[in-house]
Amino acid sequence: MKVIDAHHHLWRYSPEAYDWIPAGSALAADHLAPELEASLAAAGVDGTIAVQARQIPAENDFLLDLADRCPAIRGVVGWAPLIDSEVDALLETLAARDRFVGVRHVLQDEPDDYFLRDDFHRGLARLPTHGLRYELLLFQRQLPVAIRLVDRQPDLGIIVDHIAKPEVHPGRIEPAWRSGMRELARRDHILGVKFSGLATEFPEGPVDPETVRAYFEETLGIFGAERVMFGTDWPVCLLRLDHYRQWVDTVRDLVGTLSESEREAILGGNARRIYSLDFP
Repeated sequence: MKVIDAHHHLWRYSPEAYDWIPAGSALAADHLAPELEASLAAAGVDGTIAVQARQIPAENDFLLDLADRCPAIRGVVGWAPLIDSEVDALLETLAARDRFVGVRHVLQDEPDDYFLRDDFHRGLARLPTHGLRYELLLFQRQLPVAIRLVDRQPDLGIIVDHIAKPEVHPGRIEPAWRSGMRELARRDHILGVKFSGLATEFPEGPVDPETVRAYFEETLGIFGAERVMFGTDWPVCLLRLDHYRQWVDTVRDLVGTLSESEREAILGGNARRIYSLDFP
């Protein structure tokens, strides 16, 4: 079984380029391929999907160049100015790169009306033409407008990042998150949802393992094992976890009672299929 981390980041840190990173945190340092490779080896992870952390075209070349030198990076989800009327030329160039698999925009930082902009949707509609996926990054509170976005793009394969960042309160599942995710799951072109990024949504205090388990089981019940993907959100997860392997071990424990085929799907098979990865 190939284990694939479907969501992580890499960067060469500077406070100007990454103004969203808390100064003095574990994130405020370089996190590059050698560190990733050592973490993968220690955790028994075979491959990864690297995801954009800057909204500039240069981010694509940065990640693709790293992927060329790091065989473990099997796919890159980059960024493109989808509201630009000339974006199609860039998408064509990016899609020609073997490991470029999708595009993400940081919608979680945008006002609700951005989700419905006609120029944004014009760009989204070009992604299927180039065989690219779209990664939907949002907070729980944005689920209603995100559903409207999804319904305007029925031909676009969409992956939901970080289980839509629920408003986590230890000991319970948020009803608004549950209802929104159930509605999203009714759309067949929601190809997958990443069980990642949950630790950093907890309030101050310890990350409660029973609440993590409850969100995993709820996500599994809503989307089914054929659409859930494991991801670490490394190194962002280091804001609340001690090391890369901690989340890997958490997810391995969560899938431990599932069938072999379900474990294989969540830990790697779904990522290989959804992103059409060339990974023997």
